[in-house]
Amino acid sequence: MISVSHLSKRFAGNQVLKEINLNIKQGEVVAIIGPSGSGKSTLLRCLNLLEKPNTGEIRIGDASLNSEHYNHKEEKNLRKQSAMVFQHYNLFKNKTAIENITYPLITGQKIAKEKAKQLALSLLERVGMLAYADQYPITLSGGQQQRVAIARALAVKPKVLLFDEPTSALDPERVHEVLQVMLQLAKEKITMLIVTHEMEFAKYVSDRIIFMANGVIVEEGAAKSIIDTPQHELTQRFLRQLTDEIDFEI
Repeated sequence: MISVSHLSKRFAGNQVLKEINLNIKQGEVVAIIGPSGSGKSTLLRCLNLLEKPNTGEIRIGDASLNSEHYNHKEEKNLRKQSAMVFQHYNLFKNKTAIENITYPLITGQKIAKEKAKQLALSLLERVGMLAYADQYPITLSGGQQQRVAIARALAVKPKVLLFDEPTSALDPERVHEVLQVMLQLAKEKITMLIVTHEMEFAKYVSDRIIFMANGVIVEEGAAKSIIDTPQHELTQRFLRQLTDEIDFEI
């Protein structure tokens, strides 16, 4: 479903991604973990061209392009294959929950208003937000806004869902409700690529885990084996830091 070869990205003199090669099968759930600044989010943003890669080839579904020379049609086709759920929801503040879903369908995909509305209502029900259809984002909790954002992503019927740390901006008590929706999507065999710091979720929900550091894929494998028995020293150190208790001296 996703194939990436020799993908590189630099910002000024900083090489953020270095020759990334990646393959993800249809229906596979893959979590990307790693320290801050390792290139995880940049990799996700390159897949839908929110960031333009410097080198490499990307294929998602039946769309592909060479990042060094592509035309507008190729760019548009690639972007159609995926939908992204952002860390900070990115909902329109001046539109209700249902309008946040129908607006891109009506304006971008030219779907009739009534059809878009029915689709939006069914998706809001799917993520447990039907009762909040007419509420504005400011009246919703972070977890509720993120569930609306997931419904909006699903509305365009993407072949791949990209999640960029979808729970990191949430209060701890709201994390669970978003992870439950994502768990359900995983059970439905929707192809998902998830940048996350939720290690338990990554371990039990994803099929595979990729550990990134310093702009490269250091280690990848079955989710449980990466978390429980990582082979690379960098992976071991990263996971150990997450579990080590901090001693405070006052």
